[in-house]
Amino acid sequence: MKTKTLKPLLRSPKWVLTVLVCALGMQPAWTQNNALPTLGNSEGISLGAERKLGDRIARELYRDPDYLEDPVLDEYIQRLWAPLVKAAVARGELSPELQERFAWRILLGRDRSVNAFALPGGYLGVHLGLIAVVSSNDELASVLAHELSHVTQRHIARSMDEQGKMTPLLIGSMILGALAISKNPQAATGLMVGGQAAAIQSQLRYSRDMEREADRVGFGVLADAGYDTQGFVGMFAKLQQAAGVNDNGAFPYLRSHPLTTERIADMQSRLQLNNSTARPSTDLAQAMMAARARAMSQNSPEALKAWTQDGKATSAQATPAQKAGALYAATLAHLQLRNASEAERTATALSGVVSSLVLPNAPQSDALRLVTLLQAEVAAKNDRFAQALKTLESLNHTTLPRPELMATAEAFLRLPEQPGRTKITQLLREQVTLNPHDAQAWNTLARLLAMQGQMLASLRAEGEAQMARMDWSGAVDRFRAAQDWAKNNRLQAGDHIEASIVDARLRQTQALVREMQTER
Repeated sequence: MKTKTLKPLLRSPKWVLTVLVCALGMQPAWTQNNALPTLGNSEGISLGAERKLGDRIARELYRDPDYLEDPVLDEYIQRLWAPLVKAAVARGELSPELQERFAWRILLGRDRSVNAFALPGGYLGVHLGLIAVVSSNDELASVLAHELSHVTQRHIARSMDEQGKMTPLLIGSMILGALAISKNPQAATGLMVGGQAAAIQSQLRYSRDMEREADRVGFGVLADAGYDTQGFVGMFAKLQQAAGVNDNGAFPYLRSHPLTTERIADMQSRLQLNNSTARPSTDLAQAMMAARARAMSQNSPEALKAWTQDGKATSAQATPAQKAGALYAATLAHLQLRNASEAERTATALSGVVSSLVLPNAPQSDALRLVTLLQAEVAAKNDRFAQALKTLESLNHTTLPRPELMATAEAFLRLPEQPGRTKITQLLREQVTLNPHDAQAWNTLARLLAMQGQMLASLRAEGEAQMARMDWSGAVDRFRAAQDWAKNNRLQAGDHIEASIVDARLRQTQALVREMQTER
């Protein structure tokens, strides 16, 4: 998603700023009244139409170079997200129909800004910059609860009621434009001029109400999901600081309304009513996930070198969590700088810090697992795949969690014939059957199948990976290649079923391409 290609779409500042303040729910908030607002209804757009609009936007986000597929961070986010969805269902905030019709997918972005946003149709975006600054799972969960509430309350659909004369295609373009502006605010400096400012400001009141409602609903969801609601207050404080750091002067109206102390006070009053008590803040696993986000969002040599020299790694005054985070980030930074020996040194130091604090069956044992996964990652990045495989096997899982499954499959792809390759291939098949939108697993499965001479199944898996990323044209290309292979080669046992599936999937994707072309 290149900002320069979206400039022609940014000619309606009224909608763009509505989306920036509402859909990008973690932008600075606004002054509140005591009464809860009447936000209207969302009859102007059906669930199906909103899902299609979300699909259209997500297709572009999947193409964005900043889109990130990382099994470790994906698992971390999903572990926080699942209890929130369950709580929203139990509270009646998330209806069965909405749960079935919407996507409910979280897309990670390799962006240093502290932000998250809700999109139509149940898509959410989370920047690595947000994960990097949180100091507890509860803080990050509070953001996810807030964004989940934007979706369950259908805030974007309500905004679209106000823009009834706009086509879904134009609205989708405007949202993409707003996201582009969030990455490159200079693109919007020309919007806040003349009489346009008054039109933009008239929309902000509606967004204030939405933010307040998302706070209120999100707080209840967070509490019912078992998280410490102190996370809301802690996160608000970080966002207030981030608003000043991220503000480059492009949005004077936003700058004149910083993240309100009233919102923080409202959360504090809810905490008192909820009798919330603070929990221990030291969480080694969370500290390492924040460190992973920091290191993976920085790709310049200067920034990476800074992570390798973090004084907290050796400071006597640093807490165990700070030491663990600093050593974890340093290890990843060394890997990206191609400094194998230093990466091994810091990974060994990290293992020593965590092992001295955590018993194997203790509540913090997740931290030991993350260290082992990192050690396997170091070995693989240094082309020692047999060592990576041995390290992963030391975890002794009865069933392989997704990070271990993906790392093990990658090791098998780089090693000569191994006895466990067939089993890993079967586990990947099970993974994509249960999670058909797992594009990364489909791609890995395609490579393993090709290595084993199962070309038809491999080409089909490549097509399914493109489908998972909503690249309909790319999927058509791969399914056609699979169809051609089936016509020109002798089919093996089981290939006839695979060929039938390919034919059906090709027809489906061709229909999606025609629909996409019609929408244009």
